[in-house]
Amino acid sequence: MSDDHGHDEDRPDYDPAHVELPSREPPLRETAPQSDFTMGQVARGGAVAAVGLLLIFGLALVLV
Repeated sequence: MSDDHGHDEDRPDYDPAHVELPSREPPLRETAPQSDFTMGQVARGGAVAAVGLLLIFGLALVLV
């Protein structure tokens, strides 16, 4: 059976804290920037951003 959005009711909602693969159909995902994030995902994104900025500005300073 489907709800108003055409999704199966027996499929679980996407949970950002549990990103393991499901045993059958994937969970319903949300891709809006307003979706919930875990602190681990926020920290990982901040670390990636910091390393990227360090590489960009570090290489620029070394090459000048």
